[in-house]
Amino acid sequence: MRFIFILLIAATTGCGKNSGGGGNPTPPPSTVDTPKPTADTPIFKGADVSWITQMEASNYKFYNSSGVQQECMQLLQSLGMNSIRLRVWVNPSDGWCSTADLIAKAVRAKALGMRIMIDFHYSDVWADPAHQTKPAAWTSYDFTTLTNTVNTYTKTVLDSLKAHGVVPSWVQIGNETNDGMLWPDGRASTNMANFAALVSSGARAVKAVNDSIKVIVHISNGYNNSLFRWMFDGLQANNTQYDIIGMSLYPTASNWSSYNDSCFANMKDMVTRYNKSVMITEVGMAADQPAACQSFLTDLIHKVKAVPNGKGLGVFYWEPEAYNWQGYGLGAFDNSGKPTAALNAFHN
Repeated sequence: MRFIFILLIAATTGCGKNSGGGGNPTPPPSTVDTPKPTADTPIFKGADVSWITQMEASNYKFYNSSGVQQECMQLLQSLGMNSIRLRVWVNPSDGWCSTADLIAKAVRAKALGMRIMIDFHYSDVWADPAHQTKPAAWTSYDFTTLTNTVNTYTKTVLDSLKAHGVVPSWVQIGNETNDGMLWPDGRASTNMANFAALVSSGARAVKAVNDSIKVIVHISNGYNNSLFRWMFDGLQANNTQYDIIGMSLYPTASNWSSYNDSCFANMKDMVTRYNKSVMITEVGMAADQPAACQSFLTDLIHKVKAVPNGKGLGVFYWEPEAYNWQGYGLGAFDNSGKPTAALNAFHN
């Protein structure tokens, strides 16, 4: 069992967001055929634009293909997106992605008539497969207090959004929780029951605010079926409350086709195995490969639409508006602040 866990933990690292997927093992070639949808199945198409207020404060501007300056969310909407994803940190040192910053962005998205996803990191900083650090204010809590705090904090943030007229369509309980969250207490490889309890505590808070909000559990490497089976078998064994399985996918220009085939097979397996809907809550590819990225996204959107029984719900690009920004190279805008051809895929 120890050897099995080592293999599983190795599979949780390296979501590829910083490297364009180059750190991930290439999945084996897939022979899975993608059936044509019988109709133009509508899905949710969107972007995580959590950097937007910080970029604007640094005097970044955004332009349509004609060079006309536009507000970024409205520009993305004109490109076929209908949803916005926003992360929230507990006590970020610089204030960005705090509850107040989250509300400011969510109000803007709602004013455009866009659906909203809230991504709780349950940290003061980035949470991802390699980092699930407790907020500084929570470090001394015992597990019971930690579980209760997840509930009260989640409800407080959502109640604050509601007071500003925003009820999100979806809420993620944790971000890329390949090995749980709020380490060490909620580390799934050492205590799956604890991670399940934290997820369910957050989910109860979501449903207490509005029962129509769908709860997402999100892990990376959407092509990795063994990782997903390990995680969601564990959550199922602990009667965890959630509605949707969320995935990240960060391929390169050379391997996106095999990634998409493996991800499609994984999505279908999740639907069959757990009777849950699936959603690609993060995608990205190197910004200097717009043609390949457009092909990748067009194919992935098609595959999500083809998930049986309408259980493929959507595709969200992660921070497409980021250009010349904090060294991030997987956006979908060029250096002049215009969207690249990659985003043409969202017109499909």
